Amino acid sequence: MSTQTQFSPDANQSFSNVQLRDPREAYPKPPFDQQGLFDMPGSTTNMTPKPDHGEQTYRGSGKLKGLNALVTGGDSGIGRAIAIAYAREGANVAINYLSETEDAETTAEFVKAAGSHCVLFEGDLREETFCNRLIDQTVSELGGIDLLVNNAAYQTTSQEIEDFSSETFDRIFQTNVYAPFWLCRAAMSQLPAGGSIINTVSIQGYNPSPYLLPYSMTKSALIGMTKALAKLAMEHGIRANAVAPGPVWTPLIPGSMLPDKVEQFGKNTLLGRPAQPAELAPLYVWLASPEASYVTAEVFGCTGGKTPV
Repeated sequence: MSTQTQFSPDANQSFSNVQLRDPREAYPKPPFDQQGLFDMPGSTTNMTPKPDHGEQTYRGSGKLKGLNALVTGGDSGIGRAIAIAYAREGANVAINYLSETEDAETTAEFVKAAGSHCVLFEGDLREETFCNRLIDQTVSELGGIDLLVNNAAYQTTSQEIEDFSSETFDRIFQTNVYAPFWLCRAAMSQLPAGGSIINTVSIQGYNPSPYLLPYSMTKSALIGMTKALAKLAMEHGIRANAVAPGPVWTPLIPGSMLPDKVEQFGKNTLLGRPAQPAELAPLYVWLASPEASYVTAEVFGCTGGKTPV
């Protein structure tokens, strides 16, 4: 005779009612004001409205307690939202950034306020030696690495292919493709079975915009890399997945796009607005957690209904 364990909720546990919001009105919508920055990599400080990284809203529940994570591009945008969420889920976080020290230090303050250890590593991911050193330093400073989030990216825009110089093309590929490859290669021997690699790809990898030609190419490449890498990584018990955002309100946007595109950014989604970084962070948490143990070689879209991925 078989027996079944009955689930009995804790009578002492109480929950407040969930407050539903119309997703179309949950966050700011275009038109947006002219932004005060147009140089990459851009700064959160000058953005209007300020991006929401979950500073006041994300609540953790111990999903990543005791784990160690490296997040590239963790100073702002999606990377900051991931770092905050991971810390509030109990993970220690190493953050790589290029040059925006003020943004990086702000992110570190939120990580530390959650009771997690945080280390900052400034450096250029286009350098293979730096990528190798970044993995080693993360292991040394945090005591190990369980989660690698390849989130840093670079883009520029142009209406004509002639305007994309070879130097620009190289920079975009080195940042968006070479660096994730170097980091994954260096991390593979350090990540434990059960560890996770998560790459930030893009809707541009499936539905490319002509004015983002080189960037779109790199995101297609990173999608392919994720799926191939997953087959190699699982030989070590490591999962590899990707998140494909649509338009997200980060410094990358006013830092690389023309004012008219910034003003109407995200209007062409079903929600009529761009995502805020806070809306993507829970997906990265789930993919990093043991709850997603049967998930690998997948790409998860978060595009506001703009297109399936």
